[in-house]
Amino acid sequence: MIRPALILAALALPAPALAQAYQCRAPASIELPPPVRQDGPSSRVPIAGYTLAVSWSPEFCRGGAAAKDPSNYQCNGRIGRFGFVLHGLWPDGANGQYPQWCATSPRPTLADYQANLCMTPAPWLIEHEWAKHGSCMAPDPQSYLKVAGILWRSLRLPDADRLSRQPALTMGHLRREFARLNPGFPVSSIGLVASNGGWLREIHLCYGKDFMPKACTKRAFGPKNDVPLKIWRGL
Repeated sequence: MIRPALILAALALPAPALAQAYQCRAPASIELPPPVRQDGPSSRVPIAGYTLAVSWSPEFCRGGAAAKDPSNYQCNGRIGRFGFVLHGLWPDGANGQYPQWCATSPRPTLADYQANLCMTPAPWLIEHEWAKHGSCMAPDPQSYLKVAGILWRSLRLPDADRLSRQPALTMGHLRREFARLNPGFPVSSIGLVASNGGWLREIHLCYGKDFMPKACTKRAFGPKNDVPLKIWRGL
């Protein structure tokens, strides 16, 4: 479970906060999503660190099918346009194990969804991330979302649109730009996830148990720095 000292450590991370959506404004009312359905076995293993998963929305929304879903605020433009958004905060276990599905209740409230919709613009995903990951590190959705929000707002995120226009762009270019904007984040703590075509999907930031950056495992680090990278703009 989260201890106060760890929250203070998270608060000490670099700021100001530029991890913001484009023109996002949460709606006055939203529909409560259906209860989350567990999609895997429960696993209660000791927490050895954390991963903050940051998605690149233009790649996720690419093709337009997701924009037709009225509840998919990330892609349909109803509350704003999005670049980087928070996928979730995940506790990690040792030796490739992952705590998950420790509880599916209590559920987030409508106020929780509204308060965090510009950070994670999909109500169903907010509940899924709490139930699958957050329930193994926090006693309730509010505590989990508070810590996730502290980490999220501490970040300065790269201008992916500008980087996408750089000739011969590589994974290393993106990692070094992120490290430049976030002093104290070494390149070794910045994992990347790309599609089979080399298109950016997510940034995975690796933290220790104290919520301070630590070197990612080989698996979490992803493609090496010299691997070519493409970024779908679509904004």
